[in-house]
Amino acid sequence: MPSPRAQRRATPDLAPEIVSRLVRGGLVTLGGLIVVAGVLIAPIPGPGGVPVIAVGLVVILRNSYKAKKVFVRAHRRWPRAVHPLRRLMRKEPEIASVFWQQYLRVERFALPKRYRVGVKGRHFVKRHFGGSEA
Repeated sequence: MPSPRAQRRATPDLAPEIVSRLVRGGLVTLGGLIVVAGVLIAPIPGPGGVPVIAVGLVVILRNSYKAKKVFVRAHRRWPRAVHPLRRLMRKEPEIASVFWQQYLRVERFALPKRYRVGVKGRHFVKRHFGGSEA
């Protein structure tokens, strides 16, 4: 009867799996550190902390199965709040359009209509330069 220790030895087929788990764990840790850095940067004036936190969450979600489960539950519960992160997790994320839409959402929430410049600026560019919508 073989000893239990002999059965636990790493075979050549098991080694890549162990390495990939270690890499995933390292990337989840890196994502956590990025989120912490974003939280520390957030009090500084400007939007610096929010994009950094989003990048950290994307790194975590791409590498952690448990985080993906929690994310799917959150997406079902709060789809409007979580959807922009989902768009950033795609293979070819639409970074500019996601941030533009989030800017417009925050502008609509925080400013009275006469002080909003995002929509007015987009209409000005379309009218005078004939460009396509951003």
